[in-house]
Amino acid sequence: MSSLENVLYIQAGLALLPNMFLLFFYSFIILGDTSKPMDMISCQLTFIHIMMILTGGDNMLANILESLKFGNDIKCKTTFYINRVMRGLSICITCLLSVFQAVTISPSTSLLARFKHKVKKHIVYAFFCFWSFNLSFSSRWIFYVAGFTNVNDTHQMKVTKSCSLLPMNYIIRGLILTVTMSRDICLVGVMLTTSTYMVIILCRHQRQCKHLHSISHLSASPEKRATQTILLLVVFFVVMYWMDFIISFTSVLLWMYDPIILTVQKFVMYAYPTIAPLVQISSDKRIISVLKNVYYKCH
Repeated sequence: MSSLENVLYIQAGLALLPNMFLLFFYSFIILGDTSKPMDMISCQLTFIHIMMILTGGDNMLANILESLKFGNDIKCKTTFYINRVMRGLSICITCLLSVFQAVTISPSTSLLARFKHKVKKHIVYAFFCFWSFNLSFSSRWIFYVAGFTNVNDTHQMKVTKSCSLLPMNYIIRGLILTVTMSRDICLVGVMLTTSTYMVIILCRHQRQCKHLHSISHLSASPEKRATQTILLLVVFFVVMYWMDFIISFTSVLLWMYDPIILTVQKFVMYAYPTIAPLVQISSDKRIISVLKNVYYKCH
């Protein structure tokens, strides 16, 4: 297990560096005069990824709290609560990203076209709603997570080396799983619907361009590149999120966490925050331009 944990720490480090770079980049853009609504969404998503990495398992934040002489119970409640909030926000903001891009590329004759200006104005309200819901809904973990104390206590389910879940009433557990599944199925359904819509729009636009220009290989427009990037991120996110959810759901339902399965879950959880910033950096011409300028100045 030690070798697996070392690989996990390396993965977390590789995920943290590009996300930190993107956070500084988008923050700088937003503070300037050239920001777009998409930059606000991407900045939020990057911040969420950083917090997920810092609070995943036996993590950096837990080590910081331990060095500040916080008790094990407070450390577990704090890190587990923040991690669950961020995981909920991750699916919400990714869904918002997909919806916003679908509205952005929709043709003027479509029903979504009338929402273009409204979506831009209401992004801040969407952020407020998502944060409020996830902060309140995840607050239950404060009462059901505690420092791991008794190895022989079968009622406690160990989720990290030092944290465990306390037993829940079957009704409460079923209610929580129902609400969580309803939220996730709804949001994933919206993401898949908007992704299908974007694919249809892109295919239709491609056919029209070929017909008008009689060119088999057309250079991709910025809108098309952005849409392809978001489609890639959404598909990868949906696959990783449901793998993570199935592991968590099965473990809570059976009230059993195997150390190997827990490590695999961490790999799955870190996969999206690791890949997403690399895809964003490689597809955003502004970032590529900044990196090229830095490279030329250094040489």
